Amino acid sequence: MFENATLTPPDAIFGLLEKFNKDTNENKINLTIGVYKDEEGNLPLMKAVADAEKILFEAKANKSYLPIDGLPSFNQQVGKMLLGEAAEKINWATTQTPGGTGALRVTGELLKTALGIDTIWMSDPTWANHPKIFNNAGLNVQQHAYLDERGVAINFPALIEAVKQIPAGHAIVLHGTCHNPTGVDPTGEQWDELLSVVSEKGLLPVFDFAYQGFGDGLEEDAAPIRKYLADGTNEAIICNSFSKNFGLYGERVGGVTIASTSADASLAMQSQVKTIIRRMYSNPPTHGAAIVNTILQDDSLRQSWQQELDAMRNRIKDLRSSFVEEMKRLAPDHDFEFINEQKGMFSYSGLSAQSAEMLRTKHSIYILNSGRINIAGINASNRTQLCEAIASVI
Repeated sequence: MFENATLTPPDAIFGLLEKFNKDTNENKINLTIGVYKDEEGNLPLMKAVADAEKILFEAKANKSYLPIDGLPSFNQQVGKMLLGEAAEKINWATTQTPGGTGALRVTGELLKTALGIDTIWMSDPTWANHPKIFNNAGLNVQQHAYLDERGVAINFPALIEAVKQIPAGHAIVLHGTCHNPTGVDPTGEQWDELLSVVSEKGLLPVFDFAYQGFGDGLEEDAAPIRKYLADGTNEAIICNSFSKNFGLYGERVGGVTIASTSADASLAMQSQVKTIIRRMYSNPPTHGAAIVNTILQDDSLRQSWQQELDAMRNRIKDLRSSFVEEMKRLAPDHDFEFINEQKGMFSYSGLSAQSAEMLRTKHSIYILNSGRINIAGINASNRTQLCEAIASVI
């Protein structure tokens, strides 16, 4: 039977990572996979995380199974972090999942089997795994307009017009902050208009909220979602991840939060989520959720974590501005100012697939063919090398 299996192409990002690992150039640069790197090019362990792990070790916590919906105190802390003051006014339930990807996959199953939704919309472009996840759940995936002609800023009139054409009863994926892969977010006013149309059209928003704290701040990034749900008349699903803002990539910590318009609806939706999880992976892993829960429950640890997260966000902003200034010097005829307007780790650089290929083959600099670069992979020691290479291929 195995002889009949066909070879599938590698994942675009992890395929490039394999090529990067095999590259023998000592000065190679990897700007593909979405992980935060410090100034030395290392993935840092946050101090609050290390302190929380020490607490857990000393408490000699056991390794028993968690409930189907995960660690109860974790779920409460996560919902409150996402919803803020709205958490006290509306009906909601959070379920722990294996990362944000797990939350999205559970959501896809929920839309299809429990709600009878057969179509979900998402921006063009979107995270490359979005269509695959929802297709695999049996949903029809459609994409709507998002970027301008240059592909580096939002075309909001086209976006609004496209969303107005979506039939009632469909779902729509909205990147809560730090749009992946572009880094291009709506403004506050644009969020208000967009979510007003979503509500008026009878669409179900699925917020992919993987980067809370990396845009403008923990509270600021959650503001559009909280405002949409504040009066309790709208429904939404929020899929969040702690890979980036806690640096817990390999621990696979995330959650799916469902905001409903009544207590009965919330209870019913939670029961559907638990049924899906039981037959999919039974229950989530313990350690990463315990770390997040320990930090969010302890005022001192939480403050330490927020300060470090703020420093990471501000460093990324500084990396953007220093990159733009370097490109002004090296390629004055090309305008890269738009990179300062984008948010989070990722940026649509405006570089073509041909330029991306030349960067890889001639300079051992790895970016996606879409031109997406991970800003957090830049540092003082490689910035000039990177900018000189880009200047030579554009």
